[in-house]
Amino acid sequence: MRENDRQSHPFWVIVQKEVADHLHSWRFHILLLLLVLTCFGSLYTAMMSIRDAVPSNDSLNSHLFLKLFTVSDGTLPAFYTFVGFLGPLLGIGLGFDAINSERNKGTLSRLLSQPIHRDYVLNAKFVAALLVISVMFLALGFLVMGLGLLVIGIPPTPEEFWRMVVFLLLSIFYVAFWLNLAILFSVRFRQPSTSALASIAVWIFFSVFFAMIVGLIANATFPSQAADVGSLLSHQQFVTYMQRLSPSQLFSEATTTMLTPSVRSLGPLTMEQVYGAIPSPLPLGQSMLLIWPHLTGLIAGTAGCFGLAYMLFMRQEIRSR
Repeated sequence: MRENDRQSHPFWVIVQKEVADHLHSWRFHILLLLLVLTCFGSLYTAMMSIRDAVPSNDSLNSHLFLKLFTVSDGTLPAFYTFVGFLGPLLGIGLGFDAINSERNKGTLSRLLSQPIHRDYVLNAKFVAALLVISVMFLALGFLVMGLGLLVIGIPPTPEEFWRMVVFLLLSIFYVAFWLNLAILFSVRFRQPSTSALASIAVWIFFSVFFAMIVGLIANATFPSQAADVGSLLSHQQFVTYMQRLSPSQLFSEATTTMLTPSVRSLGPLTMEQVYGAIPSPLPLGQSMLLIWPHLTGLIAGTAGCFGLAYMLFMRQEIRSR
């Protein structure tokens, strides 16, 4: 009875309806096909690079299974690069018309006239889209692992497996940020085209123009030639913190650290810190400590966008047509 009660709960009824709408929409099919084709193209180039490197005992043999996600022969970017570039499009595509399309069709007022809590609508929209994104990324990631196992013939170690699982979770959190940003614009703007353009504009800004702006600020604030090492180090740390205001930078650094165990630091190091250090891969726990601030930043950005969307939606007046 408890399972039946949960399935008949208004919140889960709306979630099931939204999941079905996403799975049957042409928009989702096109985005899914685009992501699958590009990712499998990069996977093919990675497999070819790994196959050529294995007989020669190349350096690619270290953490071989993780190279499926990071290696490229130059014709196509690596797997994680495609996820970082196309993932936001998936989140935006699933969220830019979550609320305003219901309002324009007149179904939002009819839905809220039913005996359900108002926040169920917004929460269910987010949960349904997040479920679709999570299942898609987990299925795609495990499919890549299976194909890699068939081609390479070498199973991943437990540490490699958990690193790939953490990478998939990072991808889900990253796409969830753009999903909530699109839902926020969907609540704020009445027209779906306006919310879509606003979401894409933010994505293009962080993907292209933000790095240019940070570069200009870095050049303008660069210390003089007579500055000491402490001033140069402080300036570099300042530039690094500026770059990490971008969710794309947070995702890139976190995935690079998780998929490349040889990465031991994400910031500038002094000679005293480097001296005596043994150049060996970091264990999984230490890599998790390095990316914990990045994961916290992505979760905070996601929660902030959802909180703003929730506040605006609860304060809006919904009138019947």
